[in-house]
Amino acid sequence: MKRLLLPLLICTLVSVSLFANGGQEQAAEEGPIELVFWTHEDPNRTVIEERYIQEFEAANPGITIKRVTHSSTKIQELVLTAFAANQGPDIFNMSIEDEYAYIANGRLSPVDPKAVGYDNLTALKDAYIPKVLDPVTMDGKIYGLPLELTNWCIYINKNVFRDAGLDPETDYPKTWEEVADVSEKLIIRNGDIITRRGFDFRYPYYLVSMVPMVEQLGGKLISDDGKTAIVGEEAWIEFLNYMKAWGPNGRNLGAPTYKNARKLFNYDNNDIAMAMTGLYQQGRIKADDPEFYDSGNWMVVPYPQFANAKNEVAGCYYGHYYMVNGQTSSRRQEAAWNFIGYMLGHGEEYLTTVNIIQPTKKLMESETFKNMPYSSVFSNDMEKGHIVYYGENSAKMQELIKQAVESVMLSGVSSEKAYATLKAEAQELLDEE
Repeated sequence: MKRLLLPLLICTLVSVSLFANGGQEQAAEEGPIELVFWTHEDPNRTVIEERYIQEFEAANPGITIKRVTHSSTKIQELVLTAFAANQGPDIFNMSIEDEYAYIANGRLSPVDPKAVGYDNLTALKDAYIPKVLDPVTMDGKIYGLPLELTNWCIYINKNVFRDAGLDPETDYPKTWEEVADVSEKLIIRNGDIITRRGFDFRYPYYLVSMVPMVEQLGGKLISDDGKTAIVGEEAWIEFLNYMKAWGPNGRNLGAPTYKNARKLFNYDNNDIAMAMTGLYQQGRIKADDPEFYDSGNWMVVPYPQFANAKNEVAGCYYGHYYMVNGQTSSRRQEAAWNFIGYMLGHGEEYLTTVNIIQPTKKLMESETFKNMPYSSVFSNDMEKGHIVYYGENSAKMQELIKQAVESVMLSGVSSEKAYATLKAEAQELLDEE
């Protein structure tokens, strides 16, 4: 779907006369404003954001907010389709690797510092921790503000470990080799069908969760000079061999065909022992199974390293950034940034209610953050990680890695052949930029 829509999205940028005429009509817009706000599903966020909408509308007569939620994967397709038809929402948020193309293709409104509550751009930049605004900065302008900055660590269900005769405090895996070996002890199968997994990967998110594994082994997605894709043949093949052994044709420890481990973890149903996810998961556990949350029978440990790692690299972190449609009137854009500023003025409530981190210096240095369960595990890992790869081609690059990984896991393709295909196609994609 994305391969078909991205060219269409780019092609629509050349319609200069349409934009010019539309701009004249938009400039003359008067009267009430309804802002359309698209965001990904999160029941805990819905509760507080619907309240923010009511408060904002009461304080700003004439402005209404239409909040629409979609799944985190579906919203990517819907936003692409909407912008390709010049009908994008006023406000939206996705992960930066999916959003960056809208910045590069000139589809967005730059942040209005005063509308979001800052005296100027310098004050806005100074409010955030270093580098977090870099992915949304182009030509001296900032095009998004982070709803959340997220990295993933490993959540462990202590009950499942104990059921398998393991001590979660001492037997949890520190290396990827141990992840496989411990999973073998935890797993339950009915024939070849797994009914309880020890661990499984976040398969839709290869850039965030798997590229760091390659980097540990000395490989890279893109060379430092930005000219070469899929660097380090030995590292990539070793990684692909690991995934091949993980899958149903190897040790049969998990696969993309099973339900996302993160979605199972909350319910303590003896079907998953370990899941890779973010600090936000704590809020979802509390909402889905308060008894499990309060039991103390879960814990969080760092992102594993390979035993022979050449580099210590934790999972990538990524940002979901609020962005504003640049094809609307300046009046609508100002109202949109004003609403975003109002929502982001509740950083501590987002943290305590939804367990997402809005990476302002004030919040990261607060006692509220420091007192969150396992916040130090996430912050320590974040220092060992880096921002996920983002670019105009990031969605396609992720798709190529997906094809390589799933070909060795599910289709019996050799790691060497999968590497060669990935290398050639990723280089072609990089050369197109």
